[in-house]
Amino acid sequence: MSIIIDDGSRVVVQGITGNEGRFHTASMLRYGTKVVAGVTPGKGGQQVEGVPVYNTVVEAVRNHGVDTSIIFVPARFTRSAALEAIDAGIKTLVVITEGIPQRDAIEFVAKAKKKGDVIIVGPNCPGVISPAHRIKAGIMPDHIFSPGSVGIASRSGTLTYEITWHISQAGMGQSTCVGLGGDPIVGLDFIKVLEMFRDDEETKGVVLIGEIGGNAEELAAQYVSEVSYPKPVVAYIAGRLAPPGKRMGHAGAIIMGKTGTASSKIEAFTKAGVPVAEKPSDITRLLKA
Repeated sequence: MSIIIDDGSRVVVQGITGNEGRFHTASMLRYGTKVVAGVTPGKGGQQVEGVPVYNTVVEAVRNHGVDTSIIFVPARFTRSAALEAIDAGIKTLVVITEGIPQRDAIEFVAKAKKKGDVIIVGPNCPGVISPAHRIKAGIMPDHIFSPGSVGIASRSGTLTYEITWHISQAGMGQSTCVGLGGDPIVGLDFIKVLEMFRDDEETKGVVLIGEIGGNAEELAAQYVSEVSYPKPVVAYIAGRLAPPGKRMGHAGAIIMGKTGTASSKIEAFTKAGVPVAEKPSDITRLLKA
């Protein structure tokens, strides 16, 4: 079994009739994902790539038993789309949209946590992919992924693709790759994904791809140390040369004062016994070691 999504996942695409929704629905279907329904208010009765479109998530759940939603709606509508999915009983939400107001993200992430059994991946993320099971709920270029035993959790989409390519070229492959998202407020974090990988028989080693800003990496390092994590973990931190006070690509990638620096994250991982790669291409060497 893979983590978060698996062979049995039944996916609804919220915002399926938009350009992004249409394009990535076709891509997910080609890869093997069971996209069984789409939702766009006012567009019920249409079809996209042979997938029926409904006006509400409740209709999609009732007619197709969907359990996973991937959200492509514009930022100003994402809050209502996520809350609608949670209220309809969806257990896994993958929020691709970027530029969501923080207070909106806080609201739907908090509601998911209150429910206790709802997973939110993102927002502002590339999604989730499990190569061995030929399923993705996301926007990843799936041709660079290959089945294997390395689990990846990342705050950066493009770095995920680069490091994934190196791992695939080395013949190691990936079990599941999770894009956590680059916003200050996200659902899944490194610790939650590490817990999932710990219990996943398909995952033999883990790669954490972090970046400047926040303290997610420091907390992950502390967790690895405290629980004596049973599987090999290696890391890469982006933004070593980033100037303080300047946002670097992601809304969450900003150094404020002395917190969130690359050096503090590297130091935390090193103290926890987690090797940190100097460049993405070093990841495979550290994994093999």
